[in-house]
Amino acid sequence: MNGETAGAVFNTLKALLTPYQSRLVVVHDSADHYYLDTAFLMPNKKPLFFAAVKTGKRDISFHLMPIYVFPDLLDTVPNTLRSRLQGKSCFHFSGLDAEQQKALQQLVAHSVERYRQAGYLG
Repeated sequence: MNGETAGAVFNTLKALLTPYQSRLVVVHDSADHYYLDTAFLMPNKKPLFFAAVKTGKRDISFHLMPIYVFPDLLDTVPNTLRSRLQGKSCFHFSGLDAEQQKALQQLVAHSVERYRQAGYLG
């Protein structure tokens, strides 16, 4: 993946999260790493992770912790997006089409709402 493509994919993925950053805690915000926590403290006194976008050697990773906490959030995810899922809560992209972007945007919105309902967001 060339740098131009990686930057565009990273920026598109980051843009899916930035509308919610006022309700979250921005931990990292650089050209290749964007990371959001909640203000909710876990029993270990560390904040509950929400999401991150990170540029890797071969692709861009999009971590979304609410799908780990609430796996049923994936029930309505189309196969075109589900095929990008590696592990329980991380999607990998070298490119991003409009269908995947829309599905991911909806998944992030549902994730924010589920965290809010669970009391993890103020």
